[in-house]
Amino acid sequence: MESGLSRCYRHPDVETGIRCTRCEKPICPECMVSASVGFQCPDCVRNGSGTGHAPGANQPRTIVGGRLASDGRFVTKILIGINLALFIAVLVAGDRLVDELAMIGYAYSPALAETVGVADGEWYRLLTSTVLHQEIPHFLFNMLGLWIIGGTVEPELGRTRYALLCLLSGLSGSVLVYLVAPENQFSLGASGIVFGLIGAFAVLAKRRRHDMRPVVLFIGLSLLLTFTRENISWEAHVGGLVGGALVTLAMVHAPRERRRLVQYGACGLLLAVNLGIVLARSAALV
Repeated sequence: MESGLSRCYRHPDVETGIRCTRCEKPICPECMVSASVGFQCPDCVRNGSGTGHAPGANQPRTIVGGRLASDGRFVTKILIGINLALFIAVLVAGDRLVDELAMIGYAYSPALAETVGVADGEWYRLLTSTVLHQEIPHFLFNMLGLWIIGGTVEPELGRTRYALLCLLSGLSGSVLVYLVAPENQFSLGASGIVFGLIGAFAVLAKRRRHDMRPVVLFIGLSLLLTFTRENISWEAHVGGLVGGALVTLAMVHAPRERRRLVQYGACGLLLAVNLGIVLARSAALV
């Protein structure tokens, strides 16, 4: 049954009874910006129209409190650039670079003629492995995922929160690999980050009250491919998915009055849990 209320001009799925005092467009609580009298829409605030502030003051925010940016794929482009640079380096330097940077728990490497792995103090592998690729199809598939899903999630979170999401998703995937996979299992690729973005997308879709059936189907198919194809690190996929979903849940549901404290505190807590798992696993292996 229709309520008769208008719908926010930026979020058509959200009903609202509030209008911008300047242009009279309907705006929801996520979009309204306090003005000297009433509320204004992000467009009027951005243009400095009638607010009494310079353009940029009281900047409009994303659903989680991040700043709106003109380039919604800025961090995604940087992340893809890092992956591309390392992929080119692998093509030039050969497999030895992969042996140095890929995720491995604890094993003897004939190529390097030494014992290597996270348990041997090479903690950097937890992150370098998340932007490392060796084969062209693997690289292209993950970059396509970053571009498409990242281009949807980044504008919703803002640059800083999106960067934290990618970092913690990739780390969570590597940590789960370290925890449950054989210590000599080789793992690399941005799949953990991509699955973290999938988890974030699902949480945001739920928050926007979108039809969740296509989202659930997409996640189900992604996990089906994960567990039915050979040479796939399911640990990185599942770890990234759970890590990304948890980070985004904290960001979306943080109370407005303590938003940053809750959001960054949740990210810090997830980081601490991951580090604790790494310490415990390392102690068990060495």
